Amino acid sequence: MGREDISACLGLKARILQALKDESAQTDSETRLQTLRLIECAIRDRDVCARGRGEGEGCPDTDVQRVLKIMIAQREESAGEHEEEGRLEEAIREREEVSIINAFLPQPLSGRALDIAVKQVVDDLGASKLKDLGRCVTELKDRYPGQIEAASAGKAVRTALTQS
Repeated sequence: MGREDISACLGLKARILQALKDESAQTDSETRLQTLRLIECAIRDRDVCARGRGEGEGCPDTDVQRVLKIMIAQREESAGEHEEEGRLEEAIREREEVSIINAFLPQPLSGRALDIAVKQVVDDLGASKLKDLGRCVTELKDRYPGQIEAASAGKAVRTALTQS
């Protein structure tokens, strides 16, 4: 969506709150505003729980990503149920909400970007044998949280290690 002009340097919670603030000033998308409010409420709930455990800053971005993934899964399941019951308008709305929520999640690395990340990790770790595969994939997951799919990363690392 064209409105995601929010600075990439902001944390995930700050980006969501900024999007909610921006959307509140506009009136063109009720679905987007309602979805952002639901996201903010879910995050606030997790923050309260985190503070109760003594984590003064609230929940970290990894927890927020987990919440967003859960919200997406719930909406996809609901959309499927609505389609089975013939309620297509509700299914379309659920899928709209999925796309709104999905916009805040980091997109998985693939193609050239994944190859560059793999090459960098292999070089940094001095990996040269297939036995280094697990170590490389773990490092990729650490460097690019939420952006690495294990299967595609494993394949890319395997290719990089066999070519070197």
